[in-house]
Amino acid sequence: MATLTSANRANQPFTKGVMVGVGIAIGYTPAAITFGLLAKATGLGFVETVAMSMFVFAGASQYMALNLLAIGTGAFEIIFTTFIVNIRHLLMSAAVSEKVEDEHPIKKALYSFGITDEVFAVTSTQEGTIKTGFIVGVASMAYGSWVINSGLGFLAGSILPETLQQSMAIALYAMFIALLMPSLKKHRKVVSLAVFAAVLNMILSQFIPSGWAIICATLTSCIVIELIDKKTA
Repeated sequence: MATLTSANRANQPFTKGVMVGVGIAIGYTPAAITFGLLAKATGLGFVETVAMSMFVFAGASQYMALNLLAIGTGAFEIIFTTFIVNIRHLLMSAAVSEKVEDEHPIKKALYSFGITDEVFAVTSTQEGTIKTGFIVGVASMAYGSWVINSGLGFLAGSILPETLQQSMAIALYAMFIALLMPSLKKHRKVVSLAVFAAVLNMILSQFIPSGWAIICATLTSCIVIELIDKKTA
């Protein structure tokens, strides 16, 4: 009887989602700890670091926000830039919604918060109709790992020597390069986009605040490179 009960639990959508989400949770661990370390080096407090992971829950945007905070960018520019970076989640949520069982809109809104790139990759490749419990299980593992390890990273940064904490600022730029390199190797278009955006940002930052220079350079580069790519395709 106990064996049958365990088998039934393992077949529950939420349990299956948790089991699938273990891989994502493990993969998030080093990135979240690094974010906590960098947040400490940038000057954020423990509550601010954990709260950012709880309410934003978007790795690339959080790293970018730290960079913008470090150069003194205003809140509106940070929010607007984060919106642009995360706008792809609208498309991912819409794609997942087509495969998930029909649910109340409030439940859809709650689990859509947990759809990151990795959660989308896992759920979108499932066969047949996806149960809501499965997505909640996967997203819960990813969310828990990101928030908890962000806090652990901050605490680890607190016990590091002062000199080493200050040197962590350069790790922020190293992290951006590490995130960009895999795409640079595979797509020439990404190389053009990165180079054009960097050059445009350097020019614009001479005339407008750095936060707005990043936003304008990002948007302009995306439009220009996309138009050029379509003409040459």
